[in-house]
Amino acid sequence: MSRVSVDIALRWADMDAYGHVNNVNQVRLMEEARVAAFGVPGGTGSPVDRPGKVDVFENVGEDVLILVVDHSITYLAQLPYRDVPVRVEVWIDRVKGGSFRVNYEFRDGHDGTLTSRATTTLALFDAVSERLVRLPAEVRQAFAAFADDAA
Repeated sequence: MSRVSVDIALRWADMDAYGHVNNVNQVRLMEEARVAAFGVPGGTGSPVDRPGKVDVFENVGEDVLILVVDHSITYLAQLPYRDVPVRVEVWIDRVKGGSFRVNYEFRDGHDGTLTSRATTTLALFDAVSERLVRLPAEVRQAFAAFADDAA
């Protein structure tokens, strides 16, 4: 399967004084793209069934949280505020014993310009024992379906 493509609406408040999406809001867009692509993390929110839904984050295990370890963003072009959604390609790589990386490519929804590349490293954390946990084999296998070998 590899990459998942999602459209994320921009908010007027995402724009800074220079007329483009503020760097702090870029991290919010990463989070929204990650959840739109891979589902609501288990134990949070109220997931709903919808066509084409992917549930890899909802099925990591009971009492298991998905925590952010690291974010990285490389800006390639300004992302101006537009009244059309930004297109985000999302995929998973670097699946290790207890962590994995989500990758993003952001494109201007108007003209398709590649505006940034970003990554988030995530880890599984057991809320009961308060310890990091290893990725179960079935979760690793589910993540492998969203790996992009071309990346």
